[in-house]
Amino acid sequence: MEVSDDEHIILLCTNTDQMETTKTLNEEILLSTTDILAWDFPTILSFNTIKVQAHRDSLIEQSLYFRGLLSGSFSESCLASITVKWNVCEFLQILKHMCGCALDISMDNVLPLYEGALYFGVETLLLKCETWLSEVLSPKELQSTQIQIADLIQIWKFGLDHASNFILHLCMGYLARNFMWAKYSNFFRKLPYDLLFSSVKHPHLTVDSEMHLSDALLLWLESSMENLERPSKTEDNCNEILKQIRVGLLPLWFAVGKRNSLYFRQLAEESLDSIFRLLNIVPMGLLDTFEHSDLQHLRIRLTEYSKKVNLSDCPQITSTLLLLSLIPPSYLIDPVQKKIIKQFFINCGHPARDKYAFPQKMLETLTFEAVQEVDISKCRNLLIKHAVDCFCKSFPSLRILKATYLLHMETTSFLQLLEKCPLVCEIDLTVDITPLIPALVTVLSSSPAVIPQVPEKTSSIKYKSVETLSFNEFGPPLLLSNVTKLTLEGRTDVSDLGLHYISNFCVLLQHLNIKGCISVTDIGISDLMCRCRKLNSIVVCDTSFGINSVQALCSAISDSGNFPSLHSLDKRSNSVVSNFETLHMGGCRGICESSLVELMSQTKALRSLCLRETDLIDQALYNFVGCSLEMLDVSNTKISGAALAFVIHGNPSLKCLKARSCQNLFPGDSCIENRESSFSFLHEELHTELGKMCRLEEIEFGWGFSSFYLSALEPALMSLKTINIGLGAMLGEDALRQLPAICPLLETIILHFQVISDTTVTKFVTSLINLQVLALCYCFGDISMSSFKFPMQNLRKLRLERVTPWMTNDDLVVLTQNCRNLVELSLLGCPLLNSDSLWIISCGWPGLVSIHLEDCGEVTANGVFALHDCKALEDLLLRHNGPGLHRNFICHAASEMPLLRKLSLDICDASEGDFDIPNFADRYSLSSVKIARCKSQRCAFNLPGAQRRSVHVETLVLVWNSRDLIRTVVKERL
Repeated sequence: MEVSDDEHIILLCTNTDQMETTKTLNEEILLSTTDILAWDFPTILSFNTIKVQAHRDSLIEQSLYFRGLLSGSFSESCLASITVKWNVCEFLQILKHMCGCALDISMDNVLPLYEGALYFGVETLLLKCETWLSEVLSPKELQSTQIQIADLIQIWKFGLDHASNFILHLCMGYLARNFMWAKYSNFFRKLPYDLLFSSVKHPHLTVDSEMHLSDALLLWLESSMENLERPSKTEDNCNEILKQIRVGLLPLWFAVGKRNSLYFRQLAEESLDSIFRLLNIVPMGLLDTFEHSDLQHLRIRLTEYSKKVNLSDCPQITSTLLLLSLIPPSYLIDPVQKKIIKQFFINCGHPARDKYAFPQKMLETLTFEAVQEVDISKCRNLLIKHAVDCFCKSFPSLRILKATYLLHMETTSFLQLLEKCPLVCEIDLTVDITPLIPALVTVLSSSPAVIPQVPEKTSSIKYKSVETLSFNEFGPPLLLSNVTKLTLEGRTDVSDLGLHYISNFCVLLQHLNIKGCISVTDIGISDLMCRCRKLNSIVVCDTSFGINSVQALCSAISDSGNFPSLHSLDKRSNSVVSNFETLHMGGCRGICESSLVELMSQTKALRSLCLRETDLIDQALYNFVGCSLEMLDVSNTKISGAALAFVIHGNPSLKCLKARSCQNLFPGDSCIENRESSFSFLHEELHTELGKMCRLEEIEFGWGFSSFYLSALEPALMSLKTINIGLGAMLGEDALRQLPAICPLLETIILHFQVISDTTVTKFVTSLINLQVLALCYCFGDISMSSFKFPMQNLRKLRLERVTPWMTNDDLVVLTQNCRNLVELSLLGCPLLNSDSLWIISCGWPGLVSIHLEDCGEVTANGVFALHDCKALEDLLLRHNGPGLHRNFICHAASEMPLLRKLSLDICDASEGDFDIPNFADRYSLSSVKIARCKSQRCAFNLPGAQRRSVHVETLVLVWNSRDLIRTVVKERL
């Protein structure tokens, strides 16, 4: 049936884009919507004028725009054709949708289509666009690849321009839920203030910690403040958005370090005030806590989308605050519930009360199904028993727990966690490694002192140590434990029996780190490896790992711990170690050369291998059969360059190579001929193997390494991030000056006993924009303060040891101005410094976590009161800086610095000739204290008027674990 012309209308479209790009004019094409499925869009869009014959009633039915234009009182309603002033490509897509054709929507076309749907009043297309936006910006699309920050900004601005609250709310929610992902985008700094602010206030704001939120806001403020409209508005916006941070929950080191921040200074002081109020409240339930103006600011930020909860470095976090964060928000508003909360907190705040009534109404806590990882490292006031109770109820999907540097957390807590949180598969209980590694010290005397166990404040249960526990006391063995990765690094309270329990409970264990666990024996380690047959990664550095353990690794899996002949070729390919990816046994002196040879012949799958300070010989490396190594550490061994080249040849993926203190690595260069042959060897061997096959990111070399070898390795060093040159290497100034050109990505430079100059150091600090660590130790040459008169905003760690004897307080001030973000500082041999230096350090770098000052004039002659402002210190060394340290200095420092774990002193600096040793309760976070003893000795020639000098005698080392204090006197100066 024919359709009359009155039922059709011609839509006249002008392709302005085509007219701008072509010289051909007046070309036109006539189309009909009846054959729209056959339209060839590329061909159509090549015409300047496009005429489309469309059904009038269909246009009126599908579009409010055409309904008003064609059926109303407009003059166009009677015309046979009308002009459409819109982008041709976009209009044809809209027309295609109006004709019932399928339309694919993507980020590239959604906004033009949405705008066109609004203009032409195509409600079905409008709904389709809104549905698409809802889907890609929905909670199910966390970190969607379709919507990036740049796209989100575009959508937000579109929503503003078109007054669409629907779009604006979608954007707010998307950014709030994906804040952790967004903060790492290059476009984060370009977020509009209103979008950022509304997302920060959004109830679904999801961050790992308050520190991550603060970091993101500071980054945005620093890059965006100059773009805001008026100075007054700038200040208001800055203050308003920063008020959203819950300052009482910031890590201590972060808050202290921001005291000098332009935008964060006032907030940092508020944060420190809040943190120390929380630390000093005993009991926790005192009235002033619960009359806080806004209890919401004491609640850890958790949402239904939270996957990680990071509370590390927050000593103010207690079981009370944790519980406060897990109860329904309505409890904080209802007067009756608030009274119950207050009474409960007052009760649990008294350590003398063995029993307290847990109100039935308080049993209700929120559940956060998405949380898989919790980090409570250095939260020394968090009661582990209560924390585990909270985790098992509120985080049922918990899989990773990091609880490092918590000496009060015993193995009993670990077993309790396995029982109550069965899905946990990764646990990190790392503490500081004891300085008393048997292979490194000569013990003169040792006297372990058993400390009465201090029960956790709210617990009436008296746990036994793991050594006295029986299986029955924990019910049936946890054979179904899902733990696959366990880190017990540095724990001296773990014994063979403790490993035995672990091997029974953690039958799925794949990765074990017991580095520095000096209480376990070779038999204990071998027993665990025989039981845990799924192991593929083990770190046993500085332990008693020896022949028995090697036999366990080389045994066949099917033999269940019975050691077969080590020479059985059939069983080698199926041994425990044959599938290992990580094997770190540095410092293990109990392994003989033949055992190492056999072990290397079976490690075919290794990615990371550490053999430092072992009896490693060339034959062991020649027996190495692996081809996947990415990290190799052979420092302080007897291997040769040829053996190392052999391993490198078979491992082209090598990224990290550590070979310091290897005196046989490079051939001697006592004569020119030897040097030339040595260079020829390296050029042909290591240059070929490293330069053409490897792209190193980290190297450490010492004896014999020179500029010749650096040039030979140059092709392999373009991606180098860390270089550590030790004793015996001679790079020369020319080679050092070339480092920034050879290795433009360097982040860490550590030089020992090298010849350096101002030119060299200046080249480092001005050319290497990523430089974070600079260590110049016992170097020769002439450097001055002019080397450090350049901004080094990325520098985090600075060690100047015996290289800056000229340094004065004025120089120190310049250093604080140019290296504002230091967290670690080591100065050795700066005799011109005095007691004012400590004020300069504490004011310039309040966020330092490590300070080493030795032979620095009279720095401590008048005490160290100024350092008390460095509240985040974790490691402090003060030696030979003046006898101004009071007898109670150790106890006082531990109480003033809540995170202080390691302290090194010298009796020479004690104003009263000795130091008091803190008891168990007064040690706070201390894990080790080293007190060196010196004696004054006259010159050997005994000449008249000869000066006496201090000679090291011994070091008293105090080491705490969860139960004991070990007092040891060693011959070495530790």
